[in-house]
Amino acid sequence: MPTSRGDIDTDSLLKIILVLVVVWLALEVIGALIESLAAVLGLARPIVGLAVLALIVLWLLDEI
Repeated sequence: MPTSRGDIDTDSLLKIILVLVVVWLALEVIGALIESLAAVLGLARPIVGLAVLALIVLWLLDEI
């Protein structure tokens, strides 16, 4: 007995594709945000190190 292939409605298929595209775009945006956050933290790493060093020196000199 031959079975009918392609029983899915065109509107349903388009909705599935639309959801997949939205998920893909959301992942791209999240990836871009994570990359920019990593770049900012990469630039801030020496500044944070200097701040920690200054706090340790001030603590050792009893200035805090």
